[in-house]
Formats: sequence, structure tokens, C-alpha cells
Amino acid sequence: MKQTKAKKKKESKSVDIVIPVYNEEKALADSVRRLSRFLSGNLKAYSWRIVIADNASIDDTLKIAKKLSDNSQKVGYIHLDQKGRGRALRKAWTESKADIVSYMDVDLSTDLEAFPKMIDALAERYDVGTGTRLSKRSRTERSFKRELLSRGYNILVKAILFTKFSDAQCGFKAATRKAVDDLVPLVKDNNWFFDTELLTLAEKKGYKTYEIPVKWIEDPDSRVNIIQTVYEYIRDLLRLRFELWMGKQ
Repeated sequence: MKQTKAKKKKESKSVDIVIPVYNEEKALADSVRRLSRFLSGNLKAYSWRIVIADNASIDDTLKIAKKLSDNSQKVGYIHLDQKGRGRALRKAWTESKADIVSYMDVDLSTDLEAFPKMIDALAERYDVGTGTRLSKRSRTERSFKRELLSRGYNILVKAILFTKFSDAQCGFKAATRKAVDDLVPLVKDNNWFFDTELLTLAEKKGYKTYEIPVKWIEDPDSRVNIIQTVYEYIRDLLRLRFELWMGKQ
């Protein structure tokens, strides 16, 4: 009897999977189809939907997103006139009615096998879920430069913000409706630092974070400006440290 009630509780949960995109006309359709096939076979206990969040693309990304949405009730899209991954997640997550919201990168560089486990954890007892590429049980394929930058950044996060989570920037996260409603309005960044700020605030405010080791393969087509991104990360780390110290967060 208890198992039946637990199963019904899980089945009542709805999940939105957000894919933030900017100029991804080449990868978008194939990634959405691949993700849809996986979810159909592996997320049967939930009602799920894929939401494409277009960040002011100037190619045919939005056109493709509309077509994918027209062809499937499981796919939706939103459009933003400004760039910024954090901005896209803020809009998609806060406007969603789903019990659990998540996001992953369009290249699906994180192995999808970890996704149902993360969603199960949030459906049962956790508030925020995140993948980690830095656990001993994680498996990653990336250049030495990217490995060095990632580990260096996460050392800085721990040293400046005194956090416990291991990987702030893995593009593989989820949050419950309550966590989104409480935490996202407090997050100030609209770009890449959104992830770090969200995880930090969740930890500082006592929310339960589920961190799962993942398999991750670097996308050779990554268009991140490393120098600019590093500068912005350090600037925002210091800003958040000051706000926490002053009790403004």
C-alpha cells in the first residue's frame, strides 16, 4: 500500500527541461529529437516537456524551435530579445508551472543517464540538483586547458564563498518549484554566473542539494570567450562574497 501511494505521488510530478540556445540552428533539431527519445523511454513516471529558450539568435534557431514545437506537444519554446543563459533560465523557470524545472546544454555533453536519477532525488526529498564533473566517479573527456580552468574556478568558489558543492558550472541542473520561487528572484546574474549564484544561495539558505557524478564530453564547438568569462566570474564571485558578508543575500 505504501509503495502504491509513493508511486502515485511521483507520477503526479511534472518536469520542464529547458535548453538555452543562441545560434544553434545546426544542432537544435537533432538534440531535441534525441532528448525526446530518451525521455520517452526513461522518464515515464513523470509528465515532461522540453522548452527551447532562444537567446536572441540571429540565425534560423527560432524558426527551427517553432517548427519543433508545432510538430510535438512535448516541445515548447520561448524567445528573448537579449542574450544570457541566466536570463533565459530565469524566464523559463519562473514562467513554468512544472513541479520540477531543469536545464541542460544543447550539445547534450552530459550523459543523459544521470537525468532520471536527479529528477527522482528532487521528487522525493531534495530541492536542487546538479551534475558534477569533478567527482572521483565522474568521467570526463576535455582538453587540459578546460580541465585546468574548471578546477581552478571551483577552487576559487570554495575559497571565496566557502561552499561545499564540487562543480558550479556543469550545464546540468534542476530545482523544485519552491526552490525556484524562493531562490531565483535573489539571483542577480543573467549570464554564466547564474549557476554558481543559485547553488551558493541554495546552500547558504539550507536547501538540500543533490550532486550526481556525470559522464561529460567537451563540445569542440564551444563559443565561450574564456578571458571575458574568467574576468566576469572573478568579479561576480567578489560581488557575491561582499553581499553575503553584508547580509544582503
